[in-house]
Amino acid sequence: MGRADLHIHSLASDGVSTVLEILDAAERRELDVIAITDHERIDAGVAAQHMAEDAGHRVRVIVGEEITTRGGHLIGLFLTQRIKPWGSLKTSVARVHEQGGIAIVAHPLVPYPLCARAGAIRALLDEGDSIFHPDGIEAFNPTTAGMRWTRRVPEFVAQTGRAPIGSSDAHRAADVGQALTTFEGTSPEELRAAIESRETGWEGTFYPWRSQITMFRAQLRKNARAVRDDLGGKIRRSGTGRDLGYPGGRQRPAHFDPTLVGRTERISRDEG
Repeated sequence: MGRADLHIHSLASDGVSTVLEILDAAERRELDVIAITDHERIDAGVAAQHMAEDAGHRVRVIVGEEITTRGGHLIGLFLTQRIKPWGSLKTSVARVHEQGGIAIVAHPLVPYPLCARAGAIRALLDEGDSIFHPDGIEAFNPTTAGMRWTRRVPEFVAQTGRAPIGSSDAHRAADVGQALTTFEGTSPEELRAAIESRETGWEGTFYPWRSQITMFRAQLRKNARAVRDDLGGKIRRSGTGRDLGYPGGRQRPAHFDPTLVGRTERISRDEG
């Protein structure tokens, strides 16, 4: 069975690891497919896809995005363009499908504004047009804060008939693979077919509370560095800003620069 982690954040949004660190972690865990799903952006995912292909990695990268909607977070996979936030959940699912993408409801049923309610998901599935139907739902997301409600999710997903998805929601490389989607095959194309035919499985374990606390501290340190780097770039008029975690990610405007592969990681280690 293939193993995929379809919900990973990098430095480009609220993660603390670079694209190369994430790719290295995925290789060590012998994952077949990962998706970089930063909040409201796809640039690090695009860079990761190029970097994995150029390096001849085992792992294949899907370009994704975690989209903030008024009805909760939505994962878009196989995207070619960023989808703007704060639309309705229904409209955002349609926007993903209009790009030929796959729409996955993220961490549902938790009583928090960024998590889709059971009634909202059922309402989408009652729509007559399948463009509004999500393709899958995270049946397991290991974030400790949602543990109490997450235990009810697998049964709910089974009732909806959507593909069950397991995702780490990793915000650092060390957590990549904490939860996985399993599928027949090893390629992104075979993964997509498994989601569309509802033939996926999942596995994973919850994060310990201590690791969630250390993650939050790492995010605070990262945010402080980001403010420093953004202000410094503006004051010096250097055309640089905070590190987005991929070669060329310090430039403004940021863009993936393959000539900086390797050099970017050395600079990050020296400054870290």
